[in-house]
Amino acid sequence: MLQQVADGVWVHQSEFIASNTVVVQGRGGVLLVDPGITNGELKDLAHDLHALDQPVVAAFSTHPHWDHVLWHPSFGSAPRYATARGAALMRDVLAQPDWIDDVAEGLPPEYADEIPMELLGHLTALPGGASEIPWERPRVIVLEHRGHSEGHAALLIEPSRVLVVGDMLSDTLMPFLDLQARQPISDYLEALELLDSVAERADVVIPGHGSIGDAAQLRARIDLDLAYVRALRDGTEPDDPRVGPDAPLEWIPDIHRWQVQRILERRETGATGMGERTDPDATGTGEG
Repeated sequence: MLQQVADGVWVHQSEFIASNTVVVQGRGGVLLVDPGITNGELKDLAHDLHALDQPVVAAFSTHPHWDHVLWHPSFGSAPRYATARGAALMRDVLAQPDWIDDVAEGLPPEYADEIPMELLGHLTALPGGASEIPWERPRVIVLEHRGHSEGHAALLIEPSRVLVVGDMLSDTLMPFLDLQARQPISDYLEALELLDSVAERADVVIPGHGSIGDAAQLRARIDLDLAYVRALRDGTEPDDPRVGPDAPLEWIPDIHRWQVQRILERRETGATGMGERTDPDATGTGEG
């Protein structure tokens, strides 16, 4: 069921880690952001849009992880935009002969049979490094960074004052850093600074997973994520309710401990001269 969160903006939330699909009303139809997750949920979303007589005229993937590059034939053949880097990464994935098997290994077992794979990842790079979605109004600004992954971007839906942040600023998931990056902690801090720079222009924040927040919650989530990443940088334990004994998701504390361990391993490897960087930023993790 679609939930209106601002003027011209709706959210459809999946059962899978509270994944949020964003629907933005345009002049001739809607923009879909990160549609997901199961076949049934995507069909329900398509049915709701059809009942409202709203065709899908454009789409956007915030980053190239499997749960943010899904599609369903019922949405039609609208262009599915991504950053140039995000689109290139998906082309590399789809060029592998065993890509379906590779992606399937990372799917949650309880949902694996319900996730559509046929149209996964068919993305189009934004033209010429565009900083806006190329569609009719409203204006949707693209804010590219690489805090959570390469090719990641947030969207500022300007007239509605809505900030769509992909896999950041969640109230249930702590920051997942990209361990494959050369400077993952700096990357993440820079991404948070970018979001902070536009926070005064937003009244609503929509994370990739978790609950929708208002302007005060947007500020609080930026501060909480900053504190978490700085704790990883400084080698201290974060004071973060998302990873503590009362964590909203019982498996997240284990992922947090794994992330900390990976950071320590990278530092130790760098200290022994085995090819890892030795600066304080040689850390990070990915979504999996």
